[in-house]
Amino acid sequence: MGRQATAKADERRRRKLAKTTVAATAPPTSKRSAASTATKSPDATSAAKARAGKSAAAKPASKTAAREASGVKKTAKAGTKKPAQAPGGKGPAKAGGKKPAQAVGGKSSAKTASAIRNAWDHVRGDVSGLSAHPLTTYFLILVSVVLLTGLGLVMVLSASSITSYDGGAGSSFAYFNKQAIFAGVGLVLMAIASRMSLQFWKRTAWAAIIGGLAMQAAVFAPGLGKETKGNANWIGFSGFQIQPSEFLKVALALWLGFILAQKTGKMTTFGHAMIPVVPGVLAAAGLVVAGNDLGTGLVIMAMAIVCLWVGGFPMKYFLLLGSVLAAAVTFFVLSSQNRLNRIEALLTGHADQSAADTMGQAWQSNHGLFSLASGGWLGVGLGASREKWSWLPEAHNDFIFAIIGEELGLVGTLVVVLIFAVLGFGMVRVVMRSNSVMVQVATAGFFALIIGQAGINIGVVTGMLPVIGLPLPFVSYGGSSIIASLLAVGVVLSFARTEPGAEAAIAANRDRLRSSLAVLVRKKRK
Repeated sequence: MGRQATAKADERRRRKLAKTTVAATAPPTSKRSAASTATKSPDATSAAKARAGKSAAAKPASKTAAREASGVKKTAKAGTKKPAQAPGGKGPAKAGGKKPAQAVGGKSSAKTASAIRNAWDHVRGDVSGLSAHPLTTYFLILVSVVLLTGLGLVMVLSASSITSYDGGAGSSFAYFNKQAIFAGVGLVLMAIASRMSLQFWKRTAWAAIIGGLAMQAAVFAPGLGKETKGNANWIGFSGFQIQPSEFLKVALALWLGFILAQKTGKMTTFGHAMIPVVPGVLAAAGLVVAGNDLGTGLVIMAMAIVCLWVGGFPMKYFLLLGSVLAAAVTFFVLSSQNRLNRIEALLTGHADQSAADTMGQAWQSNHGLFSLASGGWLGVGLGASREKWSWLPEAHNDFIFAIIGEELGLVGTLVVVLIFAVLGFGMVRVVMRSNSVMVQVATAGFFALIIGQAGINIGVVTGMLPVIGLPLPFVSYGGSSIIASLLAVGVVLSFARTEPGAEAAIAANRDRLRSSLAVLVRKKRK
């Protein structure tokens, strides 16, 4: 019995202890229930205090661990950050904890540079596309020649107005009217020549050179040849005068292109290299120089040298031709006191003014420089030249570039030079893009004829070369000069049409123009 009572008492204590434990672990519903529970069992109270102490000790530990983990994460993030760049992006910034200041205007300059690069890439793309167009060469040549011809008419009117009126014509438009007619004839011939095929020019090459030499020889015929200012280089009939040497230059360039194309790969011997090229060139230059026109003779020789170079003339024979040419030029210069005086006036800087002015050698070149100098940057105004009032001889002809400088200033002269440069660039494109030797040689000859003569004329006016009496192509007054020059350009335009795709593009443009005109006509009728 005693044992059973003891066992029952122990069982009751265990149940009470279990109930107390469950009550202690459960969340207290109120302060009153927690207090009553604590007072019922001292053992439960002590157990609860022990558990509370453990949880209180665990909380600071967990907070410390959380702070340590947070510190590790921050350290890791700080370690993965990229180093600050120095201004300009050339390296890490210096230590110190402060963010480096950017260079003043760095962002704006970078944006500006980027915009410039983008604009340049855009322009370069447009230029590349335009350069590849089959009609680029054609229109470069055509537009530049039309601009030069139009400018020439305006400047001839301005430069010749005083001379024309005082010359007995009674009108300031006399020279201009003639030049306008010459320009019209030349433009028509240019348009006709531009439509001709390469085979046509091959068939007419021999006829052109024979006709040119015959016309040049006719200047020595009594009653037919005319002498102007010491040069027997004109043919006169029925009130008209023609300068055959201008057309002879065009014929010679065309003929040299045909002959050198036939001799491609055959100029290995002296006979094949020299005949008939050299005799033809010497005949043309000799007839011109015999008429006392050394300037045109030098242009012919220079053009022939360029044609021979492009045509593959053997280098070993160039030395021989160069020696002969130098000897001939020296002889003709020394044999003429007039030419010696001009060279002396150039080399001495016109120091001997009295002798030079008495002989008339320095007057023209000096007043040409006066005209250029008085123009300044923008000129004195169109038509307001003072040198054309009988101060500057040949103001409308050989020295018209000086009048351009006086009336339109340095800007006007640079525009003229730029247009000639564009024309020359177009001719070079024809030479570089053609596979025909005749096209290459003939176009190179026309380049030397037009661009070379323009360079010589400008050199004379600016005092860098002696006065040799060469006009400025397309600009100076002179019927033979402008007609022959426009005819030469017509031949080059016909060569430009042989570029792949050019003929089809011209036909397409012509069809579009006809369609547009037809639409306009229908609208007007309605």
